[in-house]
Amino acid sequence: MGKVFLVLAAVVLMVYSLYDLVATPRDRVQHLPKWGWALLIVLAPYAGAALWLIFGVAKGRSTGGPRKRPPPRPLGPDDDPDFLRGL
Repeated sequence: MGKVFLVLAAVVLMVYSLYDLVATPRDRVQHLPKWGWALLIVLAPYAGAALWLIFGVAKGRSTGGPRKRPPPRPLGPDDDPDFLRGL
């Protein structure tokens, strides 16, 4: 039963890592090209997946495109000077 769990864990980790690799934009992949990471994940399921999750993806903000400003939040009546003038 323990061997089945280890094999199942390796398959799940490999599938998750490959999906994450495919879903990650090319400009966020570090140290190896995508095909290199895929080869590493498939040939060494535990080590390759762990290396991908730790070192393969750039952390933090995306490098592509300008940041979008959040939409203005609605103001309450106590923040509206026109409303306060009418009191």
